[in-house]
Amino acid sequence: MTSMQLNRKLLNRSGFYKGFLILVIFILLIVVSCTSSENRDDESPVYKDKNAPIESRVRDLIGRMTIEEKIYQLTQVAFGKNMNINNIGGEMDKIPPEMGSIIYVNQDPAVRNALQKKAIEDSRLGIPILFANDIIHGFKTIYPISLGQACSWNPEIVKQACAVAAKESRSSGIDWTFSPMVDVARDPRWGRVAEGYGEDPYANAVFSIASVQGYQGDDLGDENTIAACLKHYVGYGASEGGRDYVYTEISKQTLWDTYLPPFEAGVNAGAATIMSGFHDISGVPASANYYTLTEVLKEKWGFNGFVVSDWNSVKQLRSQGVAGSDREATLKAITAGVDMDMADGLYLENVAELIKDGSLPVARLDDAVSRVLRLKFQLALFDRPYVLEVPEEERYLLPEYLLVAEKLAEESTVLLKNEHKTLPISKKASLAIIGPMAKEQENLLGSWSAHGEAKDVISIYEAMQQEFPDSKIIYAKGCDFEGIDKTGFSEALNVARKAEIVVLCLGEKNSWSGENASRSTISLPEIQEDLLTELSRLNKPIVLLLTNGRPLELGRIEPHCQSIVEMWQPGVVGGNPVAGIISGRINPSGKLAMTFPFATGQIPIYYNMRQQGRPRSGKYQDITTEPLFEFTHGLSYTSFKYGELKADKDTITKTEKLVIDISVSNIGDRDGAEVVHWFVTDPVSTVSRPVKELRYFEKQMIRAGQANVFRFEIDPMRDLSYVDELGNRMLESGEYYISVNNKKVKISLID
Repeated sequence: MTSMQLNRKLLNRSGFYKGFLILVIFILLIVVSCTSSENRDDESPVYKDKNAPIESRVRDLIGRMTIEEKIYQLTQVAFGKNMNINNIGGEMDKIPPEMGSIIYVNQDPAVRNALQKKAIEDSRLGIPILFANDIIHGFKTIYPISLGQACSWNPEIVKQACAVAAKESRSSGIDWTFSPMVDVARDPRWGRVAEGYGEDPYANAVFSIASVQGYQGDDLGDENTIAACLKHYVGYGASEGGRDYVYTEISKQTLWDTYLPPFEAGVNAGAATIMSGFHDISGVPASANYYTLTEVLKEKWGFNGFVVSDWNSVKQLRSQGVAGSDREATLKAITAGVDMDMADGLYLENVAELIKDGSLPVARLDDAVSRVLRLKFQLALFDRPYVLEVPEEERYLLPEYLLVAEKLAEESTVLLKNEHKTLPISKKASLAIIGPMAKEQENLLGSWSAHGEAKDVISIYEAMQQEFPDSKIIYAKGCDFEGIDKTGFSEALNVARKAEIVVLCLGEKNSWSGENASRSTISLPEIQEDLLTELSRLNKPIVLLLTNGRPLELGRIEPHCQSIVEMWQPGVVGGNPVAGIISGRINPSGKLAMTFPFATGQIPIYYNMRQQGRPRSGKYQDITTEPLFEFTHGLSYTSFKYGELKADKDTITKTEKLVIDISVSNIGDRDGAEVVHWFVTDPVSTVSRPVKELRYFEKQMIRAGQANVFRFEIDPMRDLSYVDELGNRMLESGEYYISVNNKKVKISLID
């Protein structure tokens, strides 16, 4: 071998070794890089990066989760009741750190933080828990029931009340409320009418938006906001006979034009969650209804929040006859679109097996989990999992909160009758305060009163004493809320004889309305009616104060009293607002959001029934067909005079807008707020439409002797159209009528 050949061989050999060395170094660099990358992921994964987009954080976290961890995120359990942080170890041990959500029925942020710490520190991925509760009309500062709120016709004050409820809730550890209830309800026998905003779809839609905005604010990540939940999706208010949990028969047309609009409005306002109902919708239960939950809600409306079942409503699919086992109930609910299972634990028991055997696609599981995680990121729970622990006196019943409560209760109160101007009462008149509600506190809170306490409520009697310091006030209970004991009648009659005016305080216990509180009649118990009848024989002026959670049947007793004031269940401010109305310090401005029948036998009776074949026939033969107090009825201490409706044109195309004005004058001697309701009537349509439909309302204060102009700008597609059974909005040429009070103007719509 020549030297040249040797040198070439050595060069080749050294080149081989050099290349091999480079390859080894390269592989080592990759290993080190991957290892350090993994270490970086473990130390700071994308889902923990608060600056990363929420969708990126959701995707990153989903990719790291096991099937079991995902299922836990779709599970909600209840925890505790007024537990002390020092003795809840056993209860807390029962909550797995991976739990997705807890119905937190406590009010101690320290207990909540302890549970959250367990989730953050003891679970593999540190996913925070979502804490929820039923905050329906206040947390500790309890406001009037929602039906009463609707009678204010003031969505701005309702929004403020929800914002206060959010502040009290979040500071106590609640991230999510099961509110608002926006079920259109037309049967006052149904106890849950107390929780909603009455009989009209548009009114429910407006208050749906106001509530969502109040709870959620501009940013769910703000420390003073909580997630809202629209319920009960959908048509729960149509329960047959007003009985809770039962079957509902709802056509697709009625579903779209009556029951879906408030939910669609809330979704468009950004509602974070929706609750599926207990009930059966024309043969398909709400919690297994693919059409409403997926086709309408998630696909047509583009809802990107999540759906939670109502309490045990997944398991109840078995008793509703559409599932033969817990496994089948689970599959039907999650496939239909229920993302989180409340209380019954069926997702935890069955979803893994459904995934394993291929019955449930992993994609559906991931979709549900993504929706839950998205809200947790939006609420900033990953970045701020704990709440500040401040004393109760800094969280609850603050003066500014009570001012909102007082204002809302004032505007919610409805003066139903005021014969001979019995009200207001002179502050020097002698008064007999009589009735089972007069000194009540607990029953003024209403149903679903969260953490409200009777001790914080001002009774009617106490409020009247404060309002009338110069009057002689004497009291007698007269009777209990129900029963047959009339021994107190004698004392009540004696007290009434000594007074110039009788203020009679009657009504319902708070447990008589709300969930599972259906009643076969909406009349007051006989003993209360008898007390009023006996007092009326004294020929003294009687002012009847009603405290209740539903419209009442007053046909028999209305003639026996000169004035009737509907104060609903006003919350912690109690009797203060109504006392101010009785004295005249407050001019009442509330108007009914739900019809008061003359008798229970008229039900269902509501203002916007569809047109009938024989308008002058079909009447009851034994009682009137007319309600006692109709939708939007409400009196004032001043008088308003409506001018003529003035339209800027009487013919428009489908793309033009129309402005209609009306002048309303206060011709009385005191300032007063008036609500103007604008109705649309389409007398001839492809689909039969109601005799009139509310499309807009506005409330304004009008000074005595002055006039205000109310204006309605009509967008034809929004205000004159109807929705068909497929959810399509239809606008037809023809004649329409716009009405306000007893005024009406005709509009022609052309192509």
